[in-house]
Amino acid sequence: MKSFFERSIIMKHTYTITGMTCNGCVASVKQKLEKLEDIQEVDIDLEKSKAAITMFKHIPLSKLKAALPEKYTITIQSGEDENFELPVSESKLKQLKPLLLIFAYLFVASMLLNFNDWNTQSAMLDFMGLFYIVFSFFKFLDLKGFPESFKMYDPLAKAIPVYGWVYPFLELLLGLMFLMRFQVQVALIATIVILGITTVGVTKTLLDKKSIRCACLGTALNLPMTEATFIENSVMLIMAVSMLFMM
Repeated sequence: MKSFFERSIIMKHTYTITGMTCNGCVASVKQKLEKLEDIQEVDIDLEKSKAAITMFKHIPLSKLKAALPEKYTITIQSGEDENFELPVSESKLKQLKPLLLIFAYLFVASMLLNFNDWNTQSAMLDFMGLFYIVFSFFKFLDLKGFPESFKMYDPLAKAIPVYGWVYPFLELLLGLMFLMRFQVQVALIATIVILGITTVGVTKTLLDKKSIRCACLGTALNLPMTEATFIENSVMLIMAVSMLFMM
């Protein structure tokens, strides 16, 4: 498994995909293509019917066509050679910059909220509450696209699709419960169960070395599924378990 700071050489091709009429189509196409081995990321512009596909090695156009339903047509964009390879060198740290910045802001905010009358338990509750509120916000930005991305690695969302639609609301509710100190023990148990299930899926994805998008910040930001995603969930789980013992 690649280390967190390891830099990998990848390539990017631009394609034209016709047949997409809505965000649901976009999510479906992304899901089909991102399941292919060696594809790291798929960015689609619905209005322009354009897709930028980042891959670890060149994938023949025929293989991309075979992965999509017949209603969609994919062709190499005019002016680009199908065998053209564009090397892109980007560190995992740079890819995860948005996620790390959000964590830093949440940490500082929870510290400042308890600065004058310090209470570790209160600071942890504030951090967890803010975590859920902020992360649910990004999911609400594309409520239709999130479930498709989420079920690619969450076992429960894959087995029960409606869970992916409910999840952002569940995060919002848990965030409010932590911040308002309402039924905190219930919220902690729910956190352990919910994030425990997701962590199982994340762990399996990492062990299988699949290159898919992390849906932790919805579909607004293109974050790769990496060790950092596992650490993110683990931190919340450890905090939840610790809080239960403290209470």
